[in-house]
Amino acid sequence: MLSGAHRFPKQDQVVYGRPAAEVAAELAKSWGAGRILLTTTRSLAGGLAAEFATALGDLCVGIYAEIGAHSPREGVIGGAAEARRTSADLIVALGGGSVIDATKVMQLCLWAGLERAEQLDAYRAGRGADRVDVTKIPAGIRFIAVPTTLSAAEFTPFAGVSDAAQHVKEGYAHPMLAPRAVVLDPAMTLATPPNLWASTGMKAVDHAVEQLCHPVRAPYADALAADGLKRLAQGLSATRGRPEDLEARLQCQFGMWLAISGVGSGRGMGVSHAIGHTLGGSYGVPHGITSCVTLPAVLQWSAPDAIAPQAQISELLDYPGPAASAVRELVAGLGLPTDLRSVGILPKDFQAIAEHTMHDAGVRSNPRPIRGPEDIVEILELAAG
Repeated sequence: MLSGAHRFPKQDQVVYGRPAAEVAAELAKSWGAGRILLTTTRSLAGGLAAEFATALGDLCVGIYAEIGAHSPREGVIGGAAEARRTSADLIVALGGGSVIDATKVMQLCLWAGLERAEQLDAYRAGRGADRVDVTKIPAGIRFIAVPTTLSAAEFTPFAGVSDAAQHVKEGYAHPMLAPRAVVLDPAMTLATPPNLWASTGMKAVDHAVEQLCHPVRAPYADALAADGLKRLAQGLSATRGRPEDLEARLQCQFGMWLAISGVGSGRGMGVSHAIGHTLGGSYGVPHGITSCVTLPAVLQWSAPDAIAPQAQISELLDYPGPAASAVRELVAGLGLPTDLRSVGILPKDFQAIAEHTMHDAGVRSNPRPIRGPEDIVEILELAAG
C-alpha cells in the first residue's frame, strides 16, 4: 500500500492576475503592517522596483537592492540590517529566485538576531554539534513574494545562500521561511530579459520532470507536475514568439507553481538539481541554465530505469521520441544552451563536479541509482556537447 505525507508551505494565500503593488498594499493593511521594505536587485532598482515603491506610497520605507546572483551571505546580512534600520514590519521581495531566497534567510537573521555573515554557519541545514535547531526559533517579520522569473523559490520553505569565501551554496530551512503570500502578476515579468525568463522556465520544467521520474510515487505531486509541465511547455513557446502576451506569461506562472507544489510530498528533487547546485554554487552557472544542460543528459542516462514516466513526459511535451530529446529540443527552441561546453564547463572539471555533487541529497532520488562519482561523470559526458 502506498504511504507518505504531504507538507503544505506555511502560506496564507497566492493571489494571481491582479496588479502586484495593489495586492501588497491590501495585504499589508489587512495584517496591520505599515512599514514595507522592498528587496530587489540593482538591475531592477531604478525601474520596476522604483515604480513599485511609488505605487505603495507611504507604506514603503525603503528599497534594498544589494542582492546578487546566488544570494550571497553579505547581501542577506545587509538586507536584515536595512530592515532593522528602517523598522520595517513587512518585507516585499521583488525579483527572481536569488532575491526571494535571500529574503527568506533575511527573515531568519531577524528572528535569530544574526548580524554577521559568519553567524549563519550554525543555522545551515544539516546535522552536527555546531548546528542550531532552527525549528525552535519563533517566526517574526514575514514577507510577500512578487516573482519576476519562474524559479518558484517563493513556494518552498527552503533557501540557498552562497558563501563566496568557500565557493559553495548552502541550504537553510525553517517551516515559516516561505513567504506569507505570493502575488503572481505577469506584468511584473515583462522587464525580465528573455533568456532569464526562458531559462528559469526550464528550471521549472526540471522541477516537474524530476517529480514525475522520482522513484517514489506520490499521486498529488505527480498530478500537479504533469499539468505544470504541459502549461510550461506551451507557455514558454508562446512567450518566445509573443513576449508581450500576458496570458501566456500567466500560464507559465501557473505551470511553475504547479510544478514545484508537489515537492511537499517530501520526495525532494533528483540528480539534475544536484548537479545544478554544484554548477551554480561552485562554478557560477546561472540556475536556469544548469537545468538546460543537465536535465536532458540525466534523462538519457536514466532512460532504461524510467520507461513509463519518460513516455509520459514525451506525451506531455507532444514529442514523438525519447524524453531526453523532447527536453533538449524544447531548450534549443527557446534559444538556450544545451551543453556544458557552451557554459564554460570542460571535461577537466568533471571529476571535481562529480565528487562535490555526491554530497547532495538529490543523488539519492534518481530512478537509475547513482552508485558513485563515476556515474555523475557519465552524465556530465552526455551533457558535454
